Amino acid sequence: MVRLSVLNMKLMRDLWRMRGQVLAVAFVIGSGVATLVMSLSTIEALQATTDTYYQRYRFADVFASATRVPQRVSQKISEIPGVQSLQTRIVHLATLDIDSFEEPVVGQILSVPENGQPMLNQLVLRKGRWVLPEREDEIILSEPFAQAHNLDLGDSITAILNGHKRKFNVVGLALSPEFIYSIGPGSLLPDDKRFGVMWVSREILEAAYDLKESFNDVAIKLLHNTPSDPVLRQLDAILEPYGGIRSITRDDQISNWFVMNEIAQQKTMAKILPAIFLLVSMFLTNMVLSRLIATERTEIGLLKAFGYSSIEIGLHYAKMVIVICIIGIILGSILGAFFGRLNTQMYADLFRFPLLIYQPGPQAFIISGTVSMTVAIMGALGAVKQAVRLPPAEAMTPPSPAIYKNAVASESQLTNWLDQPTRIAIRQISRWPLRSFFTCLGIAMSTGLIIMNLQWNDSLTHLSRVYFFESQHQDIMVSLDNPERLRAIHDFEKISGVLRAEPMNIISVEFISDSGVHRGAIRGILPENQLQPIYDDAKRQRIEVPHYGIVLSTRLAEKLNIGVGGSILLNVLEGKRASVYVEVVDTFEAFIGMPAFMDLNTLNRLVKQSPRFKFVNLLVDFNQQRSIFEMLKNTPRVGAVMLRQSAMDSFNNTIIEHLMVIISMFIGLAFILAFGVTYNSTRIALSERARELATLRVLGFSKGEISYVLLGEVMFLVLLGLPLGFLVGWLLVLSMATAFNTEMFRVPLVIDTSTYGYAAILVILSAVVSAAIVRRRVDKLDLIKVLKTRE
Repeated sequence: MVRLSVLNMKLMRDLWRMRGQVLAVAFVIGSGVATLVMSLSTIEALQATTDTYYQRYRFADVFASATRVPQRVSQKISEIPGVQSLQTRIVHLATLDIDSFEEPVVGQILSVPENGQPMLNQLVLRKGRWVLPEREDEIILSEPFAQAHNLDLGDSITAILNGHKRKFNVVGLALSPEFIYSIGPGSLLPDDKRFGVMWVSREILEAAYDLKESFNDVAIKLLHNTPSDPVLRQLDAILEPYGGIRSITRDDQISNWFVMNEIAQQKTMAKILPAIFLLVSMFLTNMVLSRLIATERTEIGLLKAFGYSSIEIGLHYAKMVIVICIIGIILGSILGAFFGRLNTQMYADLFRFPLLIYQPGPQAFIISGTVSMTVAIMGALGAVKQAVRLPPAEAMTPPSPAIYKNAVASESQLTNWLDQPTRIAIRQISRWPLRSFFTCLGIAMSTGLIIMNLQWNDSLTHLSRVYFFESQHQDIMVSLDNPERLRAIHDFEKISGVLRAEPMNIISVEFISDSGVHRGAIRGILPENQLQPIYDDAKRQRIEVPHYGIVLSTRLAEKLNIGVGGSILLNVLEGKRASVYVEVVDTFEAFIGMPAFMDLNTLNRLVKQSPRFKFVNLLVDFNQQRSIFEMLKNTPRVGAVMLRQSAMDSFNNTIIEHLMVIISMFIGLAFILAFGVTYNSTRIALSERARELATLRVLGFSKGEISYVLLGEVMFLVLLGLPLGFLVGWLLVLSMATAFNTEMFRVPLVIDTSTYGYAAILVILSAVVSAAIVRRRVDKLDLIKVLKTRE
């Protein structure tokens, strides 16, 4: 016990003496822990919140829609094996007119029972009351939509239902698990100003859309552990005679798909970023401990001479690493829990959860602590082995002097004009190349992390520019209630202020190949269309519309495992439900979604209908935009109006603003990483070269010159590490772009030159801060005390 207490006292003295280095390493370890805790706790909170929300408000497992289904068919659906309960309803899109908003607004109207909550997809009534059965002018609005337009109880809203204007009074504000991520038709992201969800009495929609004793949408809850595929097949067979569109599971429901995709992205982040921090912490613990042991050779020899075993000495240094790691784990856990709460709260605000469960369990902290402790100990193993292997006699003698010889750098013409302090700094780097390389590598890692985080803004800005400006040129896209013949396009061309009008059709299909199946849509356009052409986002060039066959996005072609020249089966999910094989004639890169294109006339023949279109792209005169909006609001056949500018604004507000907060967190952690590497390298160099620096001071070098000898070495290593960091950053960006290659988004590999510059500035700033701290120690160097130390 006495022997152990002596070593523990030495441990405490060493930790206090090296407190600056200990904290620097602990902060780096803490950065890795914070990143991992934040990611894991956010994943845990999002999953728990979503699961609780779904369970509490009975979110359905299966969804299907049709044209018109008699109510009696619901009994047949309920008899499908595995069906626990079902809810039939009426769902339609409508154009809304908000008095204080000049643009047309798309509304999705859903029926609800007059006597209270539906059996499935129940509402969270946030304010007000339920609709009354005897009132035909009452409506419940989604809370985000109401707040976006400053609507409250008692306010009115006008909707065009099947060509007829109806005025409704708002009696309630609600949320729904079905619309956590509420996006309108043709949109990519939520836009609460231009798309809203509302619930009205079923009787109103039955009368408005001539669906008495009928429904056009059904939601189903399955029994626990019931496989969904047999249910989907039987449900499709039942609904097919009534214009049914292929049923989907909860996994493919648009709102849930986006939420699950966000959770998957958090899991990807949890695999990549913390690993980098922890690798650098492993390097730092090895560097600190190795150099500490090198300076404590005599103490190790004395301890062994007094009878301390190799195991006791090894445990002594291992405990030092464990203490540093524990400090880092505590700091990282606190910071990670704070960041996790902040990150989860941002998601809760984005998704408008009515509840938030952020109670990180021990799992996230245990995993983070275990991983960081394991990595730190692995980094210290080599140094600990070095300590225990020293025989007492050898340990008590000074290490053999290094063999110095003229380096190439010292004899070159390049260094002849350098002053003496600079040549000393450069010689030190060249005489310890491996040590210098690892220091450069640590700096490169931190530089790469900063680049990886900063480039998100570059990539998303590029994506936004290509998608919203280069591949699209329309100002407005109009969705019609029913398909129109091609000659009806002239009606839109005659509208005052419309500069160009182009027809387009979008048909829901199932793509089937020998290797895969995908449910999506085909866009039919004419070869002369210019407003929304086939555009290769990577090559940034337009692709001609083929007169036959189909053009697939590369991501869709990869999913189906098919190339140019191959044939795929298309099962049309609407109309006469044709099934036909088509040839893939070309592919193109798309950053968003997995689109497919065909010639409009070819597509119409495919679905066995006369030349028709259901969407119109409009290029308009900005000065007459208001009158065009007013006209579209009052046109009965217009089902929805989508604006390119509003979609772009929604993208910037939803994605980029949210991401900038996350980027700021990681840049701060990467700055700590760079500081930890440079400070430890400089501080250890000072402890190793104190006698040399004191000698130079006695020989007449000024304080500034000896500081420059020490700090200049680190600055040179920083300058050498930056180009390597640029390469590391590019590789990290490549890995992130590969990891985020999802069905919804492909992150383009774009790094602006300014990003490299900002990363270099931040790393140099961290080196300057660490150098300023060490400079104070150099200025206070006790020359007599240092020169008395025995070599």
